[in-house]
Amino acid sequence: MSDLANIITEIKELLIDELMLDETPDEIGDDLALMGPDSLGLDSVDALQLVVALDKKYGIKISDAEAATGIFKSSKTIAEAVLAHQSA
Repeated sequence: MSDLANIITEIKELLIDELMLDETPDEIGDDLALMGPDSLGLDSVDALQLVVALDKKYGIKISDAEAATGIFKSSKTIAEAVLAHQSA
């Protein structure tokens, strides 16, 4: 399994644990939208919790709404941001 695949799984587990979701990692598609129509159904409060959790687990700082919008599209986009942060 690639680093990206491993981090995607970690992100899904983080989403489930931190946001108390009823899904399993396998039920959350890598490219499933996290917010908006036809999505996992997260809201702005969930996003704030996720910002804190990502900082705590990976040391990634998401300080503005524009960056958050791009990063929080899906589990895969979050994992890509984490990988980019770790490579920096």
